[in-house]
Amino acid sequence: MSTLDDTLKPEATAVHRIEVITGTGRRRAFSDDFKAGIVEETLLPGAVVSEVARRNGLTPQQVFTWRRQARRLTASEAEALPKFVPAVVQPALPVRPSRGRPRKRAQQVDESFGSIEVEIDGVSVRIGRGAETKTVAAVLRALKAGT
Repeated sequence: MSTLDDTLKPEATAVHRIEVITGTGRRRAFSDDFKAGIVEETLLPGAVVSEVARRNGLTPQQVFTWRRQARRLTASEAEALPKFVPAVVQPALPVRPSRGRPRKRAQQVDESFGSIEVEIDGVSVRIGRGAETKTVAAVLRALKAGT
């Protein structure tokens, strides 16, 4: 007698998954937004690239390639920007000796002391001491938008 069962009866408890692929097997095309979202997800603290890839039906190699492409893109964008902004520091003007009775200390300081001058595409803005941060940010945004 043989110990092997020659019948082709399926077991009642066995469940199998069958995937039917129709059509030509071509590469999937992913949008730049999708790729950026996946790369951003892998950059979160504690994220594992392999887990993110599997969760989205990708291979880790694809995700690593997208990360490398993002770094190159960022590096090329950084090269297009100026490396530094030239700063011109002017020496403080000498305080003129006052004639007559002495003035208060606050009035003797020159108004241009501690000011910043920003020039964008030929338009210059002088930011004086005591300017509010919100105001300065709004002016710089407006200048940048106008270029």
